[in-house]
Order: sequence, then C-alpha cells, then structure tokens
Amino acid sequence: MAGQHTWIRIAALCGVIAVLVALTAAAGVFLRGSGAAAPAVSIRGEAYQYATDGVYRFNAQRVVAEGVGWDIFTLFVAVPALLLSLPRLARGSLKARLFAVGLLAYFFYQYLMYAVTWAFGPLFLPFVAVYALSLVAIAWIVSTVRIDTLAERASERFPRRGMAILCFVLALALTAMWLRRIAAGLAGDLSGAMLLGQTTMVVQALDLGLVVPLAVFTGVAAWRNRPIGFLLSSVVVVKAVAMASAICAMLLSAWAVEGRLDAGGFAFFGAAALASCWLGVRTYRSL
Repeated sequence: MAGQHTWIRIAALCGVIAVLVALTAAAGVFLRGSGAAAPAVSIRGEAYQYATDGVYRFNAQRVVAEGVGWDIFTLFVAVPALLLSLPRLARGSLKARLFAVGLLAYFFYQYLMYAVTWAFGPLFLPFVAVYALSLVAIAWIVSTVRIDTLAERASERFPRRGMAILCFVLALALTAMWLRRIAAGLAGDLSGAMLLGQTTMVVQALDLGLVVPLAVFTGVAAWRNRPIGFLLSSVVVVKAVAMASAICAMLLSAWAVEGRLDAGGFAFFGAAALASCWLGVRTYRSL
C-alpha cells in the first residue's frame, strides 16, 4: 500500500503536468498569429492554405483552426479539472487517481498527436515533455491501484452494459469514419482524404491503432464484469468526455474560420460527450 508521501509526489507530478499543459495550450490560443495564410501545393498535388505566422505556422489553416479549438478546451476545462483533483489525489483517493489517469490519457493522446502532426516549431519540445510526463504519471498511478479488488469496491450500480455499448459504438464509428477517408486517399481522392499537406494520416493511425483496440477491450472486459474492466472503464469514460468535447470545440473553431460547420460530426461527438458524461457519473458513483 502506497504511503502519504507517494500520494503527495504523484499529486506534485500531476501539478507540474497541469502547469506545463496550461502554458503550452495558452501559447496555442494566444500566440496563434493573425490568421494570415498563403496557398501551397503538397507533393501529392493537393492545394491547401497554410498559416504564415504564429506558433502553428506552416500548418494547414484548417488544422490550425481545429487545434486552437482543442487548445481552448484543454486550457479552460481539462487543466482546471486536473488541478481541482489534486487535493484528493494527494490524499490517495481512488476516485481521484482514476479520474487523473483519464485526464492524463487525454493529455498523452493530444500531445503525442501534436508532436508527430504539427509542422516543426517552437512548441515541439513542450509537446514531447507533456506526453512523456503524462505516460510516466499514468504508469505510476496505475501501479498504486489494486485491480483485483476493484470489483469488490464497485457496487451493482456500475453501468457495465452501458459502458460496453458506448465503447463498441465509439470503436465502430471511428473505424467506419477513418476507413472511409483512408479508402478515399488510396483511390486518389485527395479532397476526400483531407491530407492537407501531410504525408500520412497520423490521427487515423493513432485512433485505429490505439483508441479502437482499447475501446473494444474495455467494452468486452466491462461486459464480462472483469476487474480490469472497472479500471479501464473509469479511465476511458473520462478520456471519452474530454475527447468528444474537445472535438466539438475543434469543429466550432473550424466553423469560425471556414464558415461551414460539420453538423453531422458535431451532432455525433456532442451526443458522445453527453453519453460519456452520464456514464461517467454513474461509474464513479458506483465506486
């Protein structure tokens, strides 16, 4: 059983991560530049507009617009949520530990994606630092959780069927959405592929290689009432709320720049955020 000093050290590490994320996201929001753009043609012959100033310069204008929306959500919602959990985390609260891991998983995904997607720039090292420290913190916190006893601590109110359904639906939706875009790219439809100057599909690789398998495994484990299902569900549901909400913010930000809203995507991820929030409340009340 970890002692009080361990909880304090874990909370301190999470506090450092929160500050680093806040500074990095703030740079994306407030130093994003004037919005000036110039035309470019990728090596594949795809025409697109790229940002010419700010910390995200040399990236496609659409990508920058989405990134700023993501940064706004991270700065004003995700970071405060982690900071508010620190006092309970310092006392070793199980709920606070699981909640923190969910937010850390969100930071890990966001900044791993940023590090390998954004054009090289002044925030490259902060991106790497955030996802590296988040991974360390996740491993440290999970090592303090006795997975075999989670099932004993969770009551019969744990929404295992609802959690399983959410995981399967998200996995299926991401797979269908990204395979369609991949197929468009392989068929030579550059507009449908939306590479926007990138040489490959980073987001699709991360989602299909990390998020989808994790969602399917979590859904199966939760459905079968396995102890690991309780751990993963409490983590995945927090990340699902954060990611779905961040995607909605991204779509709104892109709408403000392009004047066109992806209504279908906004409706789907908005519904996913609400469903995840509802299941998250039920999950944490069951512990």
